Amino acid sequence: MARIGFLINPIAGMGGRVGLKGTDGVAEEAARRGASPSANERAREALRELKRLIDGLSSPPALEWLTASGDMGADALSSTGFAAKLLLHRASAQSSAEDTRRLVAAFMAAKVDLILFCGGDGTARDICAIAGDTVPILGIPAGVKMYSGVFGTTPVTTARILARYLLKEIGLATTEIVDLDEDSYRRDEWAVRLYMSARTPSEPSYTPTAKAIIAGADEDAVKSDIAAQLRDDIASHPDMLYLLGPGSTLQAIGRALSVEKTLLGIDAVAGGMLVGSDLSERQILDLLARYPVRKLVLSPIGAQGFIFGRGNQQLSPAVIQLIGADNIVVVATPAKLVRTPFLRVDTGDEALDEALISRKFLPVIVGYQHIRLVKVAG
Repeated sequence: MARIGFLINPIAGMGGRVGLKGTDGVAEEAARRGASPSANERAREALRELKRLIDGLSSPPALEWLTASGDMGADALSSTGFAAKLLLHRASAQSSAEDTRRLVAAFMAAKVDLILFCGGDGTARDICAIAGDTVPILGIPAGVKMYSGVFGTTPVTTARILARYLLKEIGLATTEIVDLDEDSYRRDEWAVRLYMSARTPSEPSYTPTAKAIIAGADEDAVKSDIAAQLRDDIASHPDMLYLLGPGSTLQAIGRALSVEKTLLGIDAVAGGMLVGSDLSERQILDLLARYPVRKLVLSPIGAQGFIFGRGNQQLSPAVIQLIGADNIVVVATPAKLVRTPFLRVDTGDEALDEALISRKFLPVIVGYQHIRLVKVAG
């Protein structure tokens, strides 16, 4: 019988759609801005898929779940049909990192075979602070960034990884736990840190590597060429709204337009002028109501390949559907694409993910008047 420690960080990801770039220390502010928790539903999505996969087996693996009360785990397990569970921790009314650490310590004392968690990089860091690399961990993505290598690409693919691991069809790999300093992140500063290594079930199709940062003089020159292409496009469409996503390539486009583009936020340009800076989901929706003609310009996360679902949750399913897949523009340097063979999507809406994946390829601007087709994956 496999003993699985299961925990949810209930507030993970709340800051994303309201433009807070994370939830560490700002959960109350996120709620004040209208954010609602989504981690439990992400966890349920993964558990439902795992239940479907296991129920379809002639000899399903025997599982024993160890978890915490309420929205830290027990409720999600019960609602998805997993009855065999041991409560090792009673969660606080508003759970915290200390609840996570205490639960993980209980997992270790109970000698679990694997820790399945739902959260982001901060949750992964808190788990590994107690567990180290002595027990495998696997993450259901529910945070804002998720740059560590322990996460499945989506809740559904995380369930498929776990099922294959339980059936001994795949083994373990060592990966990195990294995290951004969220206070610096909110100030539009990139302060990433490698914390430690962890072991995780390895399924390369569904477990992207940790984010890679690609830099160099040639990169800067190519970014300038890409920026010149977008500058000319924007100049020729003065009535069009351009939403510019996060990243240094998009910041180069801002410089070419002589506008102050944030490094890590989503900004809006129309007629060559900045009409919105570091936007929340609500602010983006308001702009879309004012501008019937629009485009969204994004750059994938290096090595991971995500264009939706990592660091830009302001681009909600509602926003993406209003913009339309035909109006998504992807930009990346050739060097980044060497490390990033797929474009990945995790919008939070499975049907929308499938619709984007069904396009099979998206054109990527890789230089001035140069385009490459890149495969889209989940």
